[in-house]
Amino acid sequence: MIRSMTGYGDASIQTDGVSYHVELRSVNNRYFKSTIRLPEVVDALEAELESVLRRRLHRGSIVLTVKMKVEGEMAASRVNDAALLAYLEHLETIQSRIHDQEARIDLTQLLSLPGVLEPSQDQLTLLDRARPVLSKLVDEAADRLIIMRVKEGDLVADDLRHQLQEIRTRMDLIAQRGPVVVEEYHQRLRSRVEELLARAELKLGEVDLIREIALYAERSDISEELSRMAGHLDQFTALIDGRDGEAVGRTLDFIAQEMLREANTIASKSNDAAISRAVVEVKAAIDRIKEQVQNVE
Repeated sequence: MIRSMTGYGDASIQTDGVSYHVELRSVNNRYFKSTIRLPEVVDALEAELESVLRRRLHRGSIVLTVKMKVEGEMAASRVNDAALLAYLEHLETIQSRIHDQEARIDLTQLLSLPGVLEPSQDQLTLLDRARPVLSKLVDEAADRLIIMRVKEGDLVADDLRHQLQEIRTRMDLIAQRGPVVVEEYHQRLRSRVEELLARAELKLGEVDLIREIALYAERSDISEELSRMAGHLDQFTALIDGRDGEAVGRTLDFIAQEMLREANTIASKSNDAAISRAVVEVKAAIDRIKEQVQNVE
């Protein structure tokens, strides 16, 4: 079972006068990358929530957004009277020095100055109350995101299996064609040599002809490449059919690269049009596989 890297999940709850809403979005990324957006009052939980994400998701670019709505008296901040009076005294001192201008002090603007508004006692305890709630909501959102990832992963897996079958079919044709190519070379070489020798009225020993055929067969032998390709195909299939939920995207990408290497070696050893055509089709299927596994976790 493989998972896509794209998905969405959310979770909400209202408890103790606070409404929480968590959203998770993920898209492709070579590694795990998280972006966490939290309200200021729970900003200290960023590392803990990232740990939850890393435990549930192994790969992809993840965006976690948390929204909170605090109701009632809990939403009100406390005014620091001492800080506000200090600002007022300072402004009045400045105003007394300006005799030719009219200076107006707006108390509402003073509230935005640093240190004037402070968290209330309820807000100070909100962080501790929000910790288990947000951890649970992130887990629930991750569950929903993973469900979507699995559904998309099933579609990707179906296409990968189709491409693997195409490769197996072409590799069977290549395996059947290999011995025929050597025999055809044998016949062509014998006919050509006999033709040339007949004109020159010369004779060539059977041993010399067999030696030349053997050298050609050795140079064009692709049995090792066929065996390794079969092993890669079996390993690839086992990974996409696995049920352990592990992240296999990068492993699949590596195996696809090795499959491409074997196909290129077969093409370089082959001097046969039918095998060359089959290799081109194999490489096209591998390219499609490499595109698909870029979206696999």
